[in-house]
Amino acid sequence: MNVAVIFAGGQGSRLHNYSRPKQFLEYRGKPIVVYTIEIFQHIPDIDGIVVACLEDWIPYLRSQVKKYKLDKVVDIVPGGKRSQDSIYNGLSCVSQHYPDDTMALIHDGVRPLAMEKSIIECIEVAKEKGNCVVCVPAMETIVSGAEGALNVIDRNASQIARAPQCFVLKDVLAAHRRAQAEGRHDFVDTCTMMHHYGHELHTILGTMENIKITTPADFFMFRSIIEAREEGSIFGL
Repeated sequence: MNVAVIFAGGQGSRLHNYSRPKQFLEYRGKPIVVYTIEIFQHIPDIDGIVVACLEDWIPYLRSQVKKYKLDKVVDIVPGGKRSQDSIYNGLSCVSQHYPDDTMALIHDGVRPLAMEKSIIECIEVAKEKGNCVVCVPAMETIVSGAEGALNVIDRNASQIARAPQCFVLKDVLAAHRRAQAEGRHDFVDTCTMMHHYGHELHTILGTMENIKITTPADFFMFRSIIEAREEGSIFGL
């Protein structure tokens, strides 16, 4: 079984829109998170979807799921204070409906431009090797360290982790429960957590347009990419 866990629990203050969280900003009357859910809805390999959402917005999201006939959505659960908590809530829900060997694809609710090809490849690699993280090449120079002691990292040997990040359900749940037991709530994403707990990570290269909508510039880029895809379809590009 392959189940998407979409976490959409953030407030999105960097988008400077205080009327609604970023995942519920609309383009052509449709919330960003619905665009994201639709990606997985339309992939035959995906058996189910669980969404972790801001609790106050769950009734609204349920109405959108019904409106757009997103019948693969198994449940919508409350998100947590941090992304890590929202993901755990989503995974816990998956464990109530699916077996331990289910492949759990963890995906940001504000990444509405992931490509079906990348998702399918991610699942295939995870089934073969135990996990898979969709990445993109590092296109600019990366530095680490503090002022006066910077290290320049070879970008040709670097990748940037994006999403989805696919793991065996029992493995990723065990890591989350260990983090909770240790009081660790600072993991920036799930692959960082899995690496910390000794899992060897495997990757594939995805597409650059699989952006996370965090700032106004990201939202404008999202709109442009949607329009460009439609024009490309019309003209056979």
